[in-house]
Amino acid sequence: MEYNLADMTPEIPASTAPEPQGMSAASRVTGVFFEPGATFQDIARKPGFLIPMLLVIVAGFVFNVLMGQRVGWERVIQQRQEMMGQAAQQRLAQLPAEQREQQERIQLKVTPIFSYLGAVLGPPFFWLINAALIVLIVKVMMSVPVTFKQVYSIVAWAALPVVVQTILKIVVLYLKKPDEFNVMNPLAFNPGAFMDPATSSKGLYVVAVSLDAFIIWALVLTGIGLKAAGGKRISFGGAMIAAIVPVALFVLIGAGAAAAFS
Repeated sequence: MEYNLADMTPEIPASTAPEPQGMSAASRVTGVFFEPGATFQDIARKPGFLIPMLLVIVAGFVFNVLMGQRVGWERVIQQRQEMMGQAAQQRLAQLPAEQREQQERIQLKVTPIFSYLGAVLGPPFFWLINAALIVLIVKVMMSVPVTFKQVYSIVAWAALPVVVQTILKIVVLYLKKPDEFNVMNPLAFNPGAFMDPATSSKGLYVVAVSLDAFIIWALVLTGIGLKAAGGKRISFGGAMIAAIVPVALFVLIGAGAAAAFS
């Protein structure tokens, strides 16, 4: 009886290529600013959004606490009332003194609460709506197979320039006198910084403030992330359109509301 040595040789399974090692959270944070292409490739491969969410929320919360201590919530409310427009200010001035004082007491109580809640709940909620609209554009309209978790993670990590913006706001907060601090637009990184919010068109002012360097930075990062998630199925131009359209929609709604109630 003959044996074939080739038949007796055990089969060696084909070697599989090792999966690329993912970036650490710290590497992702720095990579968003210095190596966004490679970083968003890693984010698209392994989505996650807890780190940027915590950074943005903590930065916003700390800024609100410091602003309340240094500027005072009375001054914050006063600046917001000045933004309301002449018609709204006249309606407020026509109220009886007792009723006006009651409203001021209520505002002084609720404004800090809503500011802190906005810092904590605002970013995750805004990212949720933004990511849903982007998925609608990219996955449904452009037929690019991305997941909601991928897009939400991209939007969250792309928001990290907001942390830099908030740090600069805190620096300006302590460089300026409290009465000179512009609560609504403390940094001169948008055309709105060179407009008078009290006399300018409220709708135009909202648009001008929205043309901010940090918002544009975040939009570019979002486009890079969507391109990384979609690969060859989406161009960078298409990714930028998907990133810009939802934000532009929010700005138009805000401008329309500001013009209507001014």
